[in-house]
Amino acid sequence: MFTTKPKGAGQPAKVKKSPIREWFDSVLFAVIAATLIRFLTFEAFAVPTPSMENTILVGDFMFVSKLHYGARTPKTPLQVPLTHQKIWGTNIPSYSTAIQLPSYRLPGFSHVKKGDIVVFNYPPPKAGEPAYPSDLKTNYVKRCVATPGDVLEIRQEQVYINGVLSPATYRAQTSYFIKTTEVLDERFFRKYGIVNDFNSSEGPFINWQPLEAYNDSTKVATLVGYRVHTTQAVIDQVKGFDWVQGVERMSDKPGERGAGVYGSSAYAWNQDNFGPLQVPKKGLTVPINEKTIAVYGPVIERYEENNNVALTATSVHINGKPITSYTFKQDYYFMMGDNRHNSEDSRYWGFVPEDHIVGKAVFVWMSLDPAPADIWHKVRWSRLFRVL
Repeated sequence: MFTTKPKGAGQPAKVKKSPIREWFDSVLFAVIAATLIRFLTFEAFAVPTPSMENTILVGDFMFVSKLHYGARTPKTPLQVPLTHQKIWGTNIPSYSTAIQLPSYRLPGFSHVKKGDIVVFNYPPPKAGEPAYPSDLKTNYVKRCVATPGDVLEIRQEQVYINGVLSPATYRAQTSYFIKTTEVLDERFFRKYGIVNDFNSSEGPFINWQPLEAYNDSTKVATLVGYRVHTTQAVIDQVKGFDWVQGVERMSDKPGERGAGVYGSSAYAWNQDNFGPLQVPKKGLTVPINEKTIAVYGPVIERYEENNNVALTATSVHINGKPITSYTFKQDYYFMMGDNRHNSEDSRYWGFVPEDHIVGKAVFVWMSLDPAPADIWHKVRWSRLFRVL
């Protein structure tokens, strides 16, 4: 005689998850998915500085592609997911350096090219910041102007690569003096996109500034004009006004040594006249002397993972041994901001190592004016989903 077991008899009853457990599992899945997307494909960044104006504005929110150059494997794996340097809203570090791994780059479908807008980790030690691992250094965005092996030179603000004039960026800004007898207010400058910004992490920049002359006879300072940071296209419009008596481009003269300019300890370089300087390339060998130490010494000391580097103005020792030449272990890039006189870039701190490259800026998905004329103009609608 045969008997039939009820369906499911002998099998353990399925335990129903509690609402809290279901919520926890959902959050965990979302965090893992978001972390993988952020690591492998795209990451969102906010722009706090005017160094790339007028291409990228303060208050822009952009997506950066990791697919173009290939994502980096994490050097510091012990991190709180979806954080960078600190836990949100606190000064508590969001990582541990107990484990440090070699970093590798996954295959991408492109390499960094001249003209690309690139997000990277700020290479040198930054004043006031902890000594972050390279993958947790502060993120910067600039335009790549020279790639590994290129010889870069800047003459009167014009960039030359391997002796050939590099095409000017249409939206690039620089400094001009507008001579006028009329008082111009903030509303006028805002009409042409010239807005002062005092909330920059790179420093307080003044995009328009009244210039006065002191009259000895009347003992009164009178307005002579304005110093502005803007594009050539805006200046061409301003020149047409009757009350404009003249416009002069403001730039440093050749042979003047610029304060804080990279390599200026050995060369009379400034922000507008710089080089010629060869960008390091993997496998490139350079001699060691006073001139090369000024520009390549920091690279050898900071980014090449050499042990016990002793650097002076005239010599380099590695592991106690003096060297007469050096061969670079990785590629480097030279980055500049489109706002040429309001940008802390490679002219001041040198080259960007290959392993500091984060990704390529591809488009702006949101843009908020940090100092809107009114609440209705808080969102810059014309900049939404703008391709870079």
